[in-house]
Amino acid sequence: MARPSLQRFINLLGNRSPAEPPGERRFGAPTSSNGASSLHLGWVLPAIGSGGYRALSVTLEVIELPSVDRLYFWALQADFADGAGRGPVRRAGGAHLGLQWHPQHPGSTAVNWGGYGPDGAELSGSVSALPSALHNVNTRNFRWRPGSPYRLTISRVDGGDGGAGGAGTVGGGAGDGGLGGGRAPGFGPDGFPLWRGSVSDADGDTTVVRDLYAPGDRISGAIMWSEVFARCDHPSVGARWSDPVAVALDGSIVRPDRLSVNYQSRADGGCTNTDSRADDIGVVQWTNTERTTRQGAAIAVPPANP
Repeated sequence: MARPSLQRFINLLGNRSPAEPPGERRFGAPTSSNGASSLHLGWVLPAIGSGGYRALSVTLEVIELPSVDRLYFWALQADFADGAGRGPVRRAGGAHLGLQWHPQHPGSTAVNWGGYGPDGAELSGSVSALPSALHNVNTRNFRWRPGSPYRLTISRVDGGDGGAGGAGTVGGGAGDGGLGGGRAPGFGPDGFPLWRGSVSDADGDTTVVRDLYAPGDRISGAIMWSEVFARCDHPSVGARWSDPVAVALDGSIVRPDRLSVNYQSRADGGCTNTDSRADDIGVVQWTNTERTTRQGAAIAVPPANP
């Protein structure tokens, strides 16, 4: 039997991940059940007398574009609660709104607005007018550009505001992104409150993705995250979050001054070379970089630009 060539031997070595220190995963694919590595920034929100929030808004900017055909998902997540009854406030699932680098969509760009109820079932909602290359009710074709800020807003549709009945681009200034109000919630066909996901660009044009029907009348918590389905050693990608704003049920504005840092652990299949760090504008989540902020740390939110 002929011996393999030296070049083939070198090639085989090159396809193997380098040896790593114990407890590290800097090379190869994440081993989590969904094949992704995630990092999170939790909003540190004060306890308020009104008992919760009716809207969230934050600016997302992908500052370093992915260079591989893998799925990247950057999202604002709202945790829902129901306090309409006479008993204590109950958990009511949650939903996430964000931009995706998705190779199966035109230009590899998409937007997603979907969520799950307290039983784990996927939330239903209105039919988006945005097309979807994969005919997915949550993930729709949406052109976004790296280096441009996009304002993500999750807001309760109050009575009299009307349902989305689809989605599209609404011209004019985004203003508070639908953060005002304070009336009683509107309801979808299944009797659940309506929660709208919308994205505003730097020109002030707002695209309503659609409305979700969620069994909760308020937001009880907020998280921003990056979910990355790429290898740990794929080229570094960064996404910046800035100017987070929450609106209480009574209409008062709350701006969290700190974000709590969480990384998916190696034991849970995550990469150990992810990082969250503040810059002059906001807080950036990075892949394939040195970790400078420890697990569980609190990062001060830079002041919003006037």
